[in-house]
Amino acid sequence: MTDTIVKPSTDSITQERRIVTAIPGPKSEALHRRRLAAVPAGVNSALPAYIESAHGAILRDVDGNQFIDMGAGIGVTTIGHTDDAVVAAVAEQVAKLTHAAFTISPYEGYVRVAELLAEHTPGTHAKKSVLQNSGAEAVENGVKIARKYTGRNGVAVLDHAYHGRTSLTMAMTFKAMPYALGFGPFPGDVYRAPNSYPYRDGLSGADAAKRTIAYLEKSVGASDLACLIVEPIQGEGGFQVPAEGFLPALQAWCTANGIVFIADEIQSGMARTGAYFASEHFGLVPDMVLSAKGIAGGLPLSAITARAEIMDASHPGGLGGTFGGNPVACAAAIAVFEQIESEGLLAKAAGIHSILAPALRDLQAKYDIIGDVRGIGAMNAIELVLPGTQEPNTAALASIVAYAAQHGVLFLTAGTYGNVLRFLPSLAISDELLREAIGVLGEAFAAL
Repeated sequence: MTDTIVKPSTDSITQERRIVTAIPGPKSEALHRRRLAAVPAGVNSALPAYIESAHGAILRDVDGNQFIDMGAGIGVTTIGHTDDAVVAAVAEQVAKLTHAAFTISPYEGYVRVAELLAEHTPGTHAKKSVLQNSGAEAVENGVKIARKYTGRNGVAVLDHAYHGRTSLTMAMTFKAMPYALGFGPFPGDVYRAPNSYPYRDGLSGADAAKRTIAYLEKSVGASDLACLIVEPIQGEGGFQVPAEGFLPALQAWCTANGIVFIADEIQSGMARTGAYFASEHFGLVPDMVLSAKGIAGGLPLSAITARAEIMDASHPGGLGGTFGGNPVACAAAIAVFEQIESEGLLAKAAGIHSILAPALRDLQAKYDIIGDVRGIGAMNAIELVLPGTQEPNTAALASIVAYAAQHGVLFLTAGTYGNVLRFLPSLAISDELLREAIGVLGEAFAAL
């Protein structure tokens, strides 16, 4: 008997926007009725158009509608949906070994992913990695490892941060609704300090860093902090790009005080910004880097990569988990690293920015409800305000997102105030599709 690996065909998914029914269509509406009976209301969906298949930068729903995906599964399918190389690697691996539990029966894929992370995270120092399943698990383990290494308990985070939905990470996340409201009590020893938010605070990086450091020194004390965890570019917080010099000043303060400086690159990492990790844009060499989302092309995988001496502070058996570093997910991650190199995706992210950023600035010049345009690489955002103010304009954002969805373009929202439209297209998107999505966005603004 001959073993045959059958790859589901995505050839019928043309890279084009196509709307053939109302949104949502009848099949999606029928699925939604089933969902309401079986899935709790707490698991919400932005748009009840149920996706059947996807390829590249296009999602196709069960009714045959095709959407330009400007969210990439919240930054997960960075190299494109069902990338051929990832699919082939997964198909080959799933036929050989689906699970062994690395802490019981190790395998090469886990080791290779750790080697690739050591090679591509910032800095030339010796590094080691532990693999987990989700971003929140990476954050939890990062804190755990930093506490073990330093012998301290305190965890410092920044305003507007998002770090997850587990008990600890809810305590670390800035925005209570919808992520944490009513789900307490939460773990202690988490301290929140001001962030750099240039559009709203107007501070230089140096002044913003002085404010943050002064707050932490007075409210906690540096000697009680195990770690400071920052998103180099905040995700759910609204794609905040800190003022120049802010992050390096925080890192220098951490180093001087024996605090582990952790870069949460779960959304900003893996080629998203035109560098492997956004830290590189700010001249950062973090003590620890957290990865997830785009690392495995859509499969669940996350990583904690840190200086070898930090990682080795944990005793044998203190780190791990049943599914962490699953061999199929590892095979996908290896393929993702290879595709970033072979397809020149770092340059592609920069190319997306060269199209997207000027187009968004043109819209800003035309519509006074766009208060700010910001971002790096293929990670961009616009912040909507009431004309002549900095008051959040959530109503306009809702209308724009709804209009775009009805016309075949899916956008994501963000921001502490619910007024940020974020752009996270896959790096597989063509220039033509990107310009088409921007055109629909322009129509949505005009429709206001």
